[in-house]
Amino acid sequence: MIDIAGARRGRWAVACMFFVNGFVLGSWAPHIPVFVHRLGISEFTLGLLILGFGLGAVSAMVLAGQLIARRGSQWTLRVCALPVIFGLLIVVAAPSLTLAALALFVFGGSIGAMDVAMNSNAVVVERRLSKAVMSSSHGFWSLGGFAGGGLGGTVIQAYGYLPHALGVSVLAAIGVALAYAYVLPDDHSQTGPAGERPRFELPRDPAIYLIGFMALLCMNSEGAVLDWAALYLRQELGADIATAGWAFAGFSGAMALMRFAGDGVRDRFGAVTTFRVSILVAAAGMLVAGLSPTPWLANAAFAFAGFGIANAVPILFSAGGNQPGISSGAGMSVVTTMGYCGILVAPSLIGFVGGKIGFSPIYVGIAALLVLVFLMSGMTRHADGATPAKDPAPI
Repeated sequence: MIDIAGARRGRWAVACMFFVNGFVLGSWAPHIPVFVHRLGISEFTLGLLILGFGLGAVSAMVLAGQLIARRGSQWTLRVCALPVIFGLLIVVAAPSLTLAALALFVFGGSIGAMDVAMNSNAVVVERRLSKAVMSSSHGFWSLGGFAGGGLGGTVIQAYGYLPHALGVSVLAAIGVALAYAYVLPDDHSQTGPAGERPRFELPRDPAIYLIGFMALLCMNSEGAVLDWAALYLRQELGADIATAGWAFAGFSGAMALMRFAGDGVRDRFGAVTTFRVSILVAAAGMLVAGLSPTPWLANAAFAFAGFGIANAVPILFSAGGNQPGISSGAGMSVVTTMGYCGILVAPSLIGFVGGKIGFSPIYVGIAALLVLVFLMSGMTRHADGATPAKDPAPI
């Protein structure tokens, strides 16, 4: 018999973990100018350090998939959440460039490992409650990032960077402590015969890699707005700094709002239909933004695209975690790792191409790639429900 009350507590526990992860990562953004000035590094060096952060995240995502396969998402999430508490503090306290590079690699690794574990546990919650919670879980991540980034600059200016980082660690520790006891254990579909957990292996089913490729293209779109939309508005549309700043703000705000509504939409219309509409909305937004003659029309288009991207990524994560014949940990590890490669690759590749041909064609091209994702929408059908890993096909 399913313990509904326990499942609901588990749902709020994983939401709290998403918030903590987003809050700690969002709190890093306002530290960057202070970090650069304190260490006396160039923008190029900062770019290399951030690349190290990304490499740490991707490496740890693969490791987290192995841990989930062996120990379950509950154990992995509890363990991986602990270093996240102190990650920001270690980075901003690093006294030298070498130690800062090492600290950023470890910080990225802790954020990435926790990300895979909490997404995998959100799949457990969806199975236990028989309803979607992935989109709203990502909404809590966006809310945490908004809170961390929004409050960070003010606190750093008033009290200094070290007190702020220490405060972030204290609040993160409180959040993890509140959620720790209520994180749900994995269901029986993630164990083998006699309760034995399957060994982690890279899945052989090409379907999971196609889902990962779809996640890469969707998150590439997110990275394109995050890193280059403001520059596009400034250089090609003549926007002032304040107007250009609304590009990602509108995009991320729309994503957060839609993610909180997304689970209800998905429960009502199904994953495939929701995904198809979401991708068309995102593609239309990117197309209009790329063809826009004015900054404010581009900002509105980016926000419209945010409404679409909001649900697309959580649905792909649910599809990866529920892929038949593959353990939740292995499926989630592949999809999240490939997806986050989109954000890591996008800044350098888009910057290089955009510097040659301009950013307007970039956003039109991203719209075309999203149409390709739309044509693959049927791959998301397993997001609507769990299929036990390695079960034989029905006779």
